[in-house]
Amino acid sequence: MDYIQPSNLQQYIYIERYNRAVRYEWLACDDFESIAEVQETAMQWLWIYNNERPHMGLGGITAKQKLALHA
Repeated sequence: MDYIQPSNLQQYIYIERYNRAVRYEWLACDDFESIAEVQETAMQWLWIYNNERPHMGLGGITAKQKLALHA
């Protein structure tokens, strides 16, 4: 999202959910030695979060499985 409209709580909720997931699932769990290490961990986590983790909004399947159903 490039811009969250003022007082639009629906948009704010998505950002807060993502920030909470980042903070509790990987950021607070490691001591990082460099920015490069943080970036690498972030990329790995994003891949798993978006491609391998089951999403309740998709019926408990991964995004990859959802795409395969429609292909």
